[in-house]
Amino acid sequence: MTHPTIRLRQGTLAMLPLSVAVLPWGILAGSFAIECGLTPWEGQAMSAILFAGAAQLAAMGLIKGGAGIATLLLTTLFITSRHLLYSLAMREAISPLPLRWRLPLGFLLTDELFALCGHHGPERFDRWYALGAGLSFYLIWNLATLLGMVAGSQLPWMKDLGLEFVVAATFIAITVPAIRHRGVLLCMLTALVLSVLLSVWQVEGAMMLASAAAMVVGYLTEPGEARP
Repeated sequence: MTHPTIRLRQGTLAMLPLSVAVLPWGILAGSFAIECGLTPWEGQAMSAILFAGAAQLAAMGLIKGGAGIATLLLTTLFITSRHLLYSLAMREAISPLPLRWRLPLGFLLTDELFALCGHHGPERFDRWYALGAGLSFYLIWNLATLLGMVAGSQLPWMKDLGLEFVVAATFIAITVPAIRHRGVLLCMLTALVLSVLLSVWQVEGAMMLASAAAMVVGYLTEPGEARP
């Protein structure tokens, strides 16, 4: 079997394109942390502990708007709930591993790591490969956050660069390759159309409603053999 160091390196290299793509997103998160009044330590802690880009940006927006703790926690819960589905999808491959492996891999599980390793069954899943991919992504995300906080403090025009588009671009790069049959396509189209329409109509919780509707459509149109 290949040496663990080589498999770590292979995972790191496989994740590298997504790690590079997330750099502007991390810089945005760091600069936004400064903009919404967090200290550098608090901004870095969000990336080091929460480690969820979309949830971090949403949470900081709520903090800036003066939202209460209940709203903050509920919004974060909804945004990160997809990770429960990721963990269920990878359970068969990861559950046989010792706790010392399950805990770090669970913490490092992101959209990007799932896109890279989520389709690996128990016979193909490589813990060292996944660790290299997840850990390298974690380190680059935290480095980008640090750069963003420095830039946010020194370069006030950062907010005018339109870095927030990287959020959408990253998810597009992750989800488009997953369109392999009609159910996934209809699910994505439902989420796209409803999120835009509900936002235009200024419906509260537009993203949550669009996500819930998309999941229902995806389930109903999923090929019969894929459902229990």
